[in-house]
Amino acid sequence: MQVLVRDNNVEQALRVLKKKLQREGLFREMKRRRAYEKPSERKTREKAEAVRRARKLARKQAQREGLLPRPKQNENAAKRSGPGRAPSSVPPVSAS
Repeated sequence: MQVLVRDNNVEQALRVLKKKLQREGLFREMKRRRAYEKPSERKTREKAEAVRRARKLARKQAQREGLLPRPKQNENAAKRSGPGRAPSSVPPVSAS
């Protein structure tokens, strides 16, 4: 994994690295490996994760088909529209 440091801004590069590691699931993996996990516990956890994934997939499919209402978007997510995000529903304020 590689992160570029632009304009000697190490803090921003660290934030980018942390976000990449978070997306890869490295922190979750490290937490899981702190202690030994018995094979039976591992199977139970993996089965629960599979059920969770299946339910999530079914929920998203039902939302796409219109059987379930779409989740309400919270106010903070609407305010954070940036590059690559949908424009916020708040109209821009003109300077008059």
